[in-house]
Amino acid sequence: MDMPVLIPIEDWIDLHTFHPSEIPSLLEEYLLECKKKGFREVRIIHGKGKGVQRNIVHSFLKKSPLVETFKTAEPEAGSWGATTAYLKKG
Repeated sequence: MDMPVLIPIEDWIDLHTFHPSEIPSLLEEYLLECKKKGFREVRIIHGKGKGVQRNIVHSFLKKSPLVETFKTAEPEAGSWGATTAYLKKG
């Protein structure tokens, strides 16, 4: 049986250690916790590679009721290896 992984909630998360199939449920829990902490902007580090994780992240963010909008991170924040998501107020 897999043990739950405890992740400290900060305004960024690095997905490199997670399997692509884990990403949607992980992001759902992560964004809920970020909202509880009052974060309005979070950075999701998915890496550059072939774009598999980036596509999973963007697909999830498009559907999430917690997310107002998102964009590729600024160059100093990871460029196309990361995504900045802006959470809805309230």
